[in-house]
Amino acid sequence: MLTTGIAWNALPLELGCGSGVTCWRRLRAWQQAGVWARLHRLVLDRLAQQGTLDWTRAAVDSVSVRAKRRGEATGPNPTDRGKAGSKYHVLCDRHGLPLHVQLTGANTHDSTMLVPLLETNPGVRERAGRPGRPRRRPDKLHADKGYDYPRCRRYLHQRGIKVRIARRGIEDKTRLGRVRWVVERTMAWLLDFRRLALRYDRTETTVSALLSLACSLICHRRLR
Repeated sequence: MLTTGIAWNALPLELGCGSGVTCWRRLRAWQQAGVWARLHRLVLDRLAQQGTLDWTRAAVDSVSVRAKRRGEATGPNPTDRGKAGSKYHVLCDRHGLPLHVQLTGANTHDSTMLVPLLETNPGVRERAGRPGRPRRRPDKLHADKGYDYPRCRRYLHQRGIKVRIARRGIEDKTRLGRVRWVVERTMAWLLDFRRLALRYDRTETTVSALLSLACSLICHRRLR
């Protein structure tokens, strides 16, 4: 589904997973039960224990996609002549591994999703079998001018996260992206999955499940 973008009803029965409707219902049921979120967190734990996950510096950004059939978590896209679309808000580590992704309408401003993205970030255990609270926040966060608001900087300072946000009207655009290019690459990895590059599913539960599964696959590729 993710790689080919095939319709649910066109899934071959030879795969042994039943009809497309059965797969679709199973995907939604597992999403509501938290299966895909636990899968993503399990892969992140393995990466952290191997030392591949780097919390010293993280980046956040978003990408908009068109919603062909509208549905939940959609809105008029200001960059696509007001057509219906959705936005993926991505938080990644220093190497571009996706830590957390959230789905909203395309008309949602990036700055309003910074706090929910960090607060709902699943905890990652860096040491297996040892007590301690899972780590949820990076040491330093890089973001573009869409997050240059006092409320965003205030929240990051309160959480003890160092801030590197491009300042509107001050920063030279030729110097931007020297560090944040990793999150741009992460979003390109997500859009390589054809089911996510152009949204056909109407329900927010289905798209969120596909996003979690895509993040798990991206992280799994980095396992040694």
